[in-house]
Amino acid sequence: MNFSAEKASRKWADGAFRRGRAAMVTAAAALLWLGVQANPAEAARRSAGFPWDDLFGARPAKPRAVKRRAAVPLPRPRPAEAPAAAKQPAVTERPAEQAKPAEAAKPAEPAPPQPTACRQALTEEIAIAPSIPDIHGPGDCGGEDLVRLEAIVLPDKRKVAVKPAAVLRCKMATAVAEWVRTDIAPLAAGLGSPISDLDNFDSFECRGRNRVAGAQLSEHGRANALDVRAFKLANGSSISLTDRTVPRSLRETVLHSVCTRFSTVLGPGSDWYHEDHIHLDLMERRNNYRICQWNVYDPLPQVAPLLPAARPEDAPPREVAAKSDTSKPDVPKTGSSEPDTSKADHGKPDATKAEDAAAPDAAATRPRPTKKRRHSRRP
Repeated sequence: MNFSAEKASRKWADGAFRRGRAAMVTAAAALLWLGVQANPAEAARRSAGFPWDDLFGARPAKPRAVKRRAAVPLPRPRPAEAPAAAKQPAVTERPAEQAKPAEAAKPAEPAPPQPTACRQALTEEIAIAPSIPDIHGPGDCGGEDLVRLEAIVLPDKRKVAVKPAAVLRCKMATAVAEWVRTDIAPLAAGLGSPISDLDNFDSFECRGRNRVAGAQLSEHGRANALDVRAFKLANGSSISLTDRTVPRSLRETVLHSVCTRFSTVLGPGSDWYHEDHIHLDLMERRNNYRICQWNVYDPLPQVAPLLPAARPEDAPPREVAAKSDTSKPDVPKTGSSEPDTSKADHGKPDATKAEDAAAPDAAATRPRPTKKRRHSRRP
């Protein structure tokens, strides 16, 4: 009995639960329907994914694509008060400038560097030295404001050719030109013929000092040095600056001139690398220190003397010091009644010696002392 009642109560509870759930679903559907009726568009926007939107007519209808034709623009009608158009003359031929299409504007090129004060001063009235591009490398080699010194123009418009042409800095080229114009040209004119060529042994070369591997960079590597061997005259003769046969006074004049103008001068006597040429450069040092090492050697004798020269006959007699030992008197030796004069005649003049030579020699008639024979004693 109790079991039946419990079963019936459970059945009633299940039915009540189902009826309550159905009532809740019905109430929710009613509320939703009322909201759709109040604002269908807003309800459709919020619940676009629900399947019953079409049921209540809340989903808005999709607009149909409307094809519009592009309107063709038409010219405005001409006003009645407009003036008549003036007729232009027909162009028979178009100018060549207008016929060509306009070219695209090219980018502006960088302005060339302005010449330095040295370059402006080194004109063609002083030297033929065209400018060349700057050299950078390898390493620290190279320089700026470079020229190729081809010839030097003398005050009388004569040209002294530099053979071969030297690549130098403008400042060094100017110093060489002024040296030749002011010092060497008058010196050569005093020899009877004007100067025509300058022998360039070496100018710019990227190397160490004296071409020693690993040595400090030479001034030749900076285009700041020139090696000169000789200068030639118009008559064909050559004046070598290290030749001993060249007059010493001429070489000394050149020595003083270069040591005044250049900060470094190396020649014979400086080292074993400058025996056949003269090195010139403008190296800058502290306190304007300068180096001038060039020994002007005397000419070598043509034939080296092998024996001393014979004494001339008219030479005065040689003065010989008299004997100073007078403590022992001259004692005649055994077998002679005359004193020994063999040592006392050294202080006599040559005329007295000749007279003594004419007299008979007492020493020749002197008897020889007998030599005693030693007897050996044997045991």
